[in-house]
Amino acid sequence: MKLDSLGDWVRTYYSSNVTPCMDGTEVMLFGWVQEVRDLGGIRFVILQDREGTIQVTIPKKRVSSEVLAKSDVLQKRFSIGVKGTVKKTAMTPRGIEVVPTEIRIFNVAAEQLPIDITGKTLANIEARLDARALDLCQEQNAAAFKIQHHALAAIRDFLFEKGFLEVHTPRIIASATEGGAELFPVDYFGKKAYLAQSPQLYKEQLTMSLEKVFEVGPFFRAELSHTRRHLSEFVSVDVEQAFANAEDVMRLLEQVIQRTCKVVQEKCGKELSALKYRATVPEIPFKRFTYDEVLQDLKELGVTIPWGEDISTEAFRALGKDRGYYYFITDYPTHAKAFYIKPNEDKPEICEGFDLMWRWIELVSGGTRIAEKALLIERMKEKGLNPESFKYHLQAFEYGMPQHAGWAIGLERLTMVLTGKKNIREVSLYPRDQNRLTP
Repeated sequence: MKLDSLGDWVRTYYSSNVTPCMDGTEVMLFGWVQEVRDLGGIRFVILQDREGTIQVTIPKKRVSSEVLAKSDVLQKRFSIGVKGTVKKTAMTPRGIEVVPTEIRIFNVAAEQLPIDITGKTLANIEARLDARALDLCQEQNAAAFKIQHHALAAIRDFLFEKGFLEVHTPRIIASATEGGAELFPVDYFGKKAYLAQSPQLYKEQLTMSLEKVFEVGPFFRAELSHTRRHLSEFVSVDVEQAFANAEDVMRLLEQVIQRTCKVVQEKCGKELSALKYRATVPEIPFKRFTYDEVLQDLKELGVTIPWGEDISTEAFRALGKDRGYYYFITDYPTHAKAFYIKPNEDKPEICEGFDLMWRWIELVSGGTRIAEKALLIERMKEKGLNPESFKYHLQAFEYGMPQHAGWAIGLERLTMVLTGKKNIREVSLYPRDQNRLTP
């Protein structure tokens, strides 16, 4: 088949912009064939683009021989352009159809596709991810990423309003950001290096000059966890603020979440409808529970956790059954948090760290940071870290490090909350975990 070129054609409308009041208007549409139905004397082509679908109606005796010949060969996922006239009709759900005067075929597709693009036949998650480019063409799958786009735009806009500057820190680093073995090694011109786990140390240093900073970007953790909420490569939204403590950045975080939920509710009605999910806007302030209170609540639910130990996923699930909302957990044991989280001055066995939860999912971790070099070195040693590995970071503490605090949101986890998705791999365009490196 000889393919057509785009030539001088320019899209005039997306499918969703075509309305019944445009009856008689000539339009030019681009997209992909989602479905072809032939009823003898008439043929229907469902054209899909980024914004939705529209019916192209081909009455075989009323269109040109060229249009009819082109429509004869159309199959699912052919990339095409359609020039035609809008017709008002009561025969389609949206009350419109387009009768073509010209069709151009830009590219073809395999006759047997690996998954059903109409969504009528469901495929398992592995089959979908193997054909991810095609999987994302389904409206309900693309909807999650449109929501993610608006959520991230809302976060950025809000932080800009609050005077934060967006920064970009290195992804190739010389030492672990937070310690541990969850590191991807990199051969850096013969030197040992790692992919960054987070921008934590850099954003702390930047509070000395830029004061209020945030970063949105991918980070990497070689976690062996194969769960519905863990990825090896994920997008983090990190905030750090000078002359602030945990309470300050918790209040900021509440406002960020509330604004984001409001924007999604206002701008993503079509996407939420496709996902059959209802968006709500939380009231602030969010409820706060101390680590001790959570342990007591769990004990009453029949789940006992010794003081100082991590709260397991199963425990959080039990807790989340009665907490279908956003809430903070504060006053964690100091040894359970990262070395840079500041211990409480009056009670150093607990720290000024916090987590923001939604039901049973941990969305955000944050807290007041240690600003004193000697205390930071002490905490590093307690965590089994070699201060020499952090000498350039520690050096910054000799230049007037301010009191500072911050947090980090996992964007994919937030997207799960905003879309109702149950598997984090569904809200990552091309997810990476211990079992998946392709596509």
